[in-house]
Amino acid sequence: MPLKILYILVFATLAPMCGHAADPAAEEAVTLAAPKTGLTAEELAEREGRRACKAALCAAFRNPANGSNVACTIQKSFRKEQLQKIVSKAKVSWPWGRVVCSAGLKADRSVLSKALTTDKLVVTFDPHKVACEIEHEGEAPSSITAEMTPSVTFENGKAVKAVMNWGKVEGPALVKGLMWTATATDNTVNVLGSMVVDDMNDFVTAKCDEVKTDWQDK
Repeated sequence: MPLKILYILVFATLAPMCGHAADPAAEEAVTLAAPKTGLTAEELAEREGRRACKAALCAAFRNPANGSNVACTIQKSFRKEQLQKIVSKAKVSWPWGRVVCSAGLKADRSVLSKALTTDKLVVTFDPHKVACEIEHEGEAPSSITAEMTPSVTFENGKAVKAVMNWGKVEGPALVKGLMWTATATDNTVNVLGSMVVDDMNDFVTAKCDEVKTDWQDK
């Protein structure tokens, strides 16, 4: 789920350029999946950091509420060639370089631990700020940030509804315009809600089981 927030930000920014924002999950598998080989030292460090954050969330969801609250930062780099695959579908070129996104994640462990055991519970996460640096050849990177306050409704141990609740967007005029359009649309018609619901249910089951040794005693 934490990493999906970064994917959502990138897709929300790029999809209007490509003309297909309706199903970012389908594109993710093709365009933004991490390379299977040849990861740089920075990418490997990012992966380990995301695993630690994932384990902290899983401990909160799956263990009794007697540990620490969740507080971690995740980072993900998107290579130029990955981004080029998205925009090439619109027969244009990605005009910039690599994009590096980060997000701080905070959550109340006692609330998360009830989500899977209560008949119905609305979990509203703390406000998040997702920040991305867009690299340019021969120039300083440009920054874009987006604020959101995600809310997920659980019923009988499963997520059934999710809204991102996008807030302020800041950045260069072109990218900010695309991002504002995408987030305003999502706030109105909740395009991304079903994807977040599916991802959340997969996260608290299969994805948490993948790192069970990291969280089962924490």
